[in-house]
Amino acid sequence: MTNTGITLYSVSCLLANGRAVFNHLDHHFDQRKTGLIGRNGCGKSTLARIMAGLQQPTSGHCSSAGYIHYLAQQVCFEPHETLASLAGVEQQLAALQRIEAGSSAEQDFEILADQWDLPTRLQQQLEQYGLSHLQPATPARTLSGGEAMQIALIGARLSNPDWLILDEPGNHLDYQHRQALLQQLKDWPGGLIVVSHDRQLLNAMECIVELSPTGLTRYGGNFSFYQQAKADQQQLAMAQLQHCKTARKRQQDAAHQQLQRQQKRASQGAKQHKTSNQSKILLDRQQQRSELSSAALQQQLQARQQQLDQQVKQAADKVAAEQAIHLHPLQLATNSQRLIAELTDVVLPNSATNTPLSLRLYGQQRLAITGPNGCGKSTLLKLIHGRLPATAGHCDVRVHSQLIDQHLSLLNPKLGTLEQLQTVNRTRSESELRMRLAQLGLDADHILLPTGLLSGGERLKAALACVLYSDQPAPLLLLDEPTNHLDLPSITALETLLRQYPGCLIVVSHDEVFLGNLELQQRLEFNPEGWVRKPFDHICTWP
Repeated sequence: MTNTGITLYSVSCLLANGRAVFNHLDHHFDQRKTGLIGRNGCGKSTLARIMAGLQQPTSGHCSSAGYIHYLAQQVCFEPHETLASLAGVEQQLAALQRIEAGSSAEQDFEILADQWDLPTRLQQQLEQYGLSHLQPATPARTLSGGEAMQIALIGARLSNPDWLILDEPGNHLDYQHRQALLQQLKDWPGGLIVVSHDRQLLNAMECIVELSPTGLTRYGGNFSFYQQAKADQQQLAMAQLQHCKTARKRQQDAAHQQLQRQQKRASQGAKQHKTSNQSKILLDRQQQRSELSSAALQQQLQARQQQLDQQVKQAADKVAAEQAIHLHPLQLATNSQRLIAELTDVVLPNSATNTPLSLRLYGQQRLAITGPNGCGKSTLLKLIHGRLPATAGHCDVRVHSQLIDQHLSLLNPKLGTLEQLQTVNRTRSESELRMRLAQLGLDADHILLPTGLLSGGERLKAALACVLYSDQPAPLLLLDEPTNHLDLPSITALETLLRQYPGCLIVVSHDEVFLGNLELQQRLEFNPEGWVRKPFDHICTWP
């Protein structure tokens, strides 16, 4: 394995319609573990593919020396594939088996390429990351999403690349597999670039590179360092903006005073013109000079005003475009002591355990539901919401509830956000609803588009608006993995919004940073013995 870098030389990418994804990127990626971040749609995945050599830029070029291993967001495989093929070692293992059985074919020795210890190294990797129960012949279709990602990473490690580029490797992974992924990346010996919105993963990186409309910017530390640096930049930008606004206001006041003095002199000149004994020609010339002087002053003041307006605009452009999410107070009769739902000896359909669950929910309770993929977290939300019946036991929900599932199925993808909000809120005017949507971060153009055409973050905000701003807001809000596919600013905005929700909030998520920012009180956690309820500050321990 050699130490190499990846360098971009004026790299640009244009879509078929001519729109620029990004323009003239110049950057050098060194060996440090790097997190690549940016808003959804800014071109991170495209840039990752260009750096991996899988896509050519529209202009410019990318240079790298050494082998680059790239993993896309989804680990894809055919139905017939095995763990060995997913790890990229199937042919080598098959060649080794043939050689051990007596084959002397030159092709088998070329395929194996002196990797005589490959089975041992594969087994060591499986044991290191808690996958010793799996075998090379294990069908890939039987692997969970987290196991498939881990196997793909093990295959990357065995291929001994100089660089590893990962695109959103933590998507849909549960806590256990996120921790395993984190450990694998910490152990990675070569160059590493990770495209991600996972703040815990980004905090394990050695530097952060942000892709924005202005290009690539490097921050020489982990995500916490990046956040502090951005906050400092934002503070300076706000101070500069205020300075420019103050200078413009002083100029406006001074210009107003100058114009008043000019008008006063002109008025006095007009009076003298009427009473003066001087000749009309001389008086007309004086009046003309006065008018020219006034026009010149007006032009000077306008030019100066335009200059200051431009300075204010440039300063404002440096201030982050994301505005603080504002949630209007909801008309909820929220009594923290009121029992709103009770589950008694409930057994979930298709549950990983037959251990019954008993649970009481109160008016302002804030609860996280956590556990491995497949344990029944989404099923539990659907049962509380009334979409699914219990296999055994009784579920009594005494208030109206709303479930925002992973597919945002409460939205009609053919209708716009404003139209759907108007069907559930008939008491507010259209202008009032437009204002509220704008304060949630949905602009005037996007609220008219069919929600099926919106980004994941915009669709989530649309769903929240229809739930929270209906004529009868739900006192029980159920959220299933709401941060899937959201970029970092959108996740931060969602956290701000949910902290203001005054009713009972139940959230399923594998993102511990997200959950920790919601001011939750308790955690309902699944373990092999069943569901356990504990204070939220207790970290997940299920194996």
